[in-house]
Amino acid sequence: MRTIPLFQHHIKAGFLILGLVELMVLVVAVSVAAYARFEWDPLLVRESVGPLFPKAVFFALVVQLGMVATGLYQRHLRDGYGGIGRRLVIAFVIAVIFLTVFFYTLPELYLGRGILGAALLIAFPSLLAVRATFFSVVRSPGMRRHVLVLGAGRGAEALSQFRRETDRLGKDIIGYVPMGSETPRVPKSQLVELGEGLCPYAYRNVDEIVVAVEERRDVLPVQELLECRVRGIEVVDLLTFLERETGKVKVDLAQPSWFTYSPGFFYRGLFHRTFKRAIDLVGALALLVLAGPVMIATALAIRLEDGGPVFYRQTRAGEDGRPFQLIKFRSMRTDAERMGVPQWAEENDPRVTRVGAVIRKYRIDELPQVLNILRGDMSFVGPRPERPEFEEELLRELPFYAERHRVKPGLTGWAQISYPYGASQEDALEKLQYDLYYVKNFSLFLDLMILIHTAEVVLWGKGAR
Repeated sequence: MRTIPLFQHHIKAGFLILGLVELMVLVVAVSVAAYARFEWDPLLVRESVGPLFPKAVFFALVVQLGMVATGLYQRHLRDGYGGIGRRLVIAFVIAVIFLTVFFYTLPELYLGRGILGAALLIAFPSLLAVRATFFSVVRSPGMRRHVLVLGAGRGAEALSQFRRETDRLGKDIIGYVPMGSETPRVPKSQLVELGEGLCPYAYRNVDEIVVAVEERRDVLPVQELLECRVRGIEVVDLLTFLERETGKVKVDLAQPSWFTYSPGFFYRGLFHRTFKRAIDLVGALALLVLAGPVMIATALAIRLEDGGPVFYRQTRAGEDGRPFQLIKFRSMRTDAERMGVPQWAEENDPRVTRVGAVIRKYRIDELPQVLNILRGDMSFVGPRPERPEFEEELLRELPFYAERHRVKPGLTGWAQISYPYGASQEDALEKLQYDLYYVKNFSLFLDLMILIHTAEVVLWGKGAR
């Protein structure tokens, strides 16, 4: 399946097509429900419902937002049709809640309960049928892209570790071509002899060529690569391929020159910063109002459980490494670090209180950070801030770690929706690779996608310790 860039973020073309088809299915579902309700009389529909098409499109978009929030458009979705059905039901519930609010505040959008219910009943089996057809098509051999890798050394070895993942993403790595004097580090069975040359082989067998050669001087067949490229065969370097397909930057393979010449890093633009800050201010005020009852109930529960303080303040590293005081609801015992030594969180951490276990699971403990957003210390979206005590070690051990400080830390981030919760140096490396993808490919569109996908993390209680 081909990947296309959308506002710097890489999205599978097939999922864009799926989204458009499902949008049309939802619009048709509303139309059928409305016409069936009024005995297929167009005049009666117009008099009773008003302009149907804009209302149907609005309904479809709200339902699709619910589908995005429940993870139905994530490219690594592994659920069977039962799991997809459950997610779809939850998406419908979310949509009905939002539609009810909109119908009361904007009566001109009102569809009627009968039409709304019938539309959802029509849409449910229709969307499942569309999904079944979509997956059968994209998994067919004719839809898979064939990838040839130039190189069989360290970079190719790293790529071979993603073979299972690229299989899921609709790509077949057909082989590795040893270049120069490099020692092959992939199985011999996967090595390819080009015989008559790169171009004739590629014309017959290849959709994309990945250049994974460490030392390229006097080794790469530059003229042949150019000929392949102008004939429509995609040619891409290893790091760009991995970034595009995995949504992260492989820091162990990256060189400063790659960051220098690779596109991205638009965060520092005045427009982006100003608009992002305006969204943060409006969103933080709205969240403070909407989540106020939950925050009050949480504060009472924490106080009643052990009589300790409600809030927990901790120094974290912010934009450009500047320290700030992060505010959270306290979820651990008051003596969690009684020895005065900072500790990584653990799985089933015994320091977590009973109330803390619940609020950590659903990320309620993070809600007071809206105050950090209002103060300008944080944004809604960005890399999660770490403690300076851990930062010193991570800066020494992890390459390019300082680059994650080029943007404001966030309440949620690309790493948080892409990787399970982790609190070790190995986890920090994985999260860094996702954070660098965000910093490099920042856009307001990507921020919006992260915020919507965060709903899935909260709804499913993912990633809490």
